[in-house]
Amino acid sequence: MQSRNIHNTSVELTELGFGASVIGNLYRTTSAADASAAVDAAWDAGIRYFDTAPHYGLGLSEQRLGAALRQRPRDEYVVSSKVGRLLVPNERPQGVDSEGFIVRDDLRRQWDFSRDGVLRSIEDSLRRTGLDRLDIVYLHDPDDHWRQAAEEAMPTLAELRDQGVIGAIGAGMNQSAMLARFLRETAADVVMLAGRYTLLDQSALDDVLPAARESGKSVVAVGVFNSGLLSREWPAEGMKYDYQDAPSELVARARAIAKVCEGHGSSLPAAAIAFPTTHPSTVNVTLGMRDRAQVTQNVELQRSAVPRALWDDLRCQGLIRPDVLTTSGIQGTADRPAPDGRSAAHDDGTRGGSSRCR
Repeated sequence: MQSRNIHNTSVELTELGFGASVIGNLYRTTSAADASAAVDAAWDAGIRYFDTAPHYGLGLSEQRLGAALRQRPRDEYVVSSKVGRLLVPNERPQGVDSEGFIVRDDLRRQWDFSRDGVLRSIEDSLRRTGLDRLDIVYLHDPDDHWRQAAEEAMPTLAELRDQGVIGAIGAGMNQSAMLARFLRETAADVVMLAGRYTLLDQSALDDVLPAARESGKSVVAVGVFNSGLLSREWPAEGMKYDYQDAPSELVARARAIAKVCEGHGSSLPAAAIAFPTTHPSTVNVTLGMRDRAQVTQNVELQRSAVPRALWDDLRCQGLIRPDVLTTSGIQGTADRPAPDGRSAAHDDGTRGGSSRCR
């Protein structure tokens, strides 16, 4: 599996990453055996980037990921975790976590982007994973904590990076506007962009993606299925979009995109994975993987051919924005033949591609 460096760092990410939130029992229970098998399958497929966080299962994700990786050669993989939510004893447990993870709530999350909070969070993550270091550390959802996150947490991470303790630093959020500020105004190397550059939402073109290009920094794309609506070949009513039931008009739009994908010999989920890589600042797409079967499916989708002509047709039909770039960041879709065997045309990536609309 090919890899790309986070710009201006020595941290190298495989083009596909393993998102470990689901092995923290997100929405439903996953057995320890399935979690371990998922990591093993990812490793066998060539995946070498693994992302986790204390938030995921109140530490369960970190514990399981660390256990599955601990005997692997440490210099052969990259692990990221996050800071901003300390795990502290829960004085009033109700029995189960209230934030979507099927785990006991003996612990609770406590927001803390202070210097001490960052250092304590990293120490706790190392203890839970049993690893000797974290390669990337992100500020996790600092939406309501800009000042402390930018003025205290990020400088603390920058110190650790400059000392060689961490390889790269950044922030991960479900919005793009503040991520653009982190790229422009702080020492961040990379941002984890959730759901804001997808086949259904290209709002990151207004802020974070231009900021990444201008500053020479990198983007890791997550949430590329927008909570599920783009995860099947044919979207259905009742599927989720950004954690809520998808509105009928969005289901209809997703179906229209799926029809175009089918016409190009591709599929909606394959195109959803490939789409963020059309922007040159994207260095990785990370997907949640719960068990061996999900790993196999995701790897097959990521490796499937997605011709560049597909993006042109989506643009011509008004299904994606006209300013979507056509140069590929990871998958090399420009070099993959269209279904008729011809090479797909492309421009230099400095503007939206030629419309070729008829």
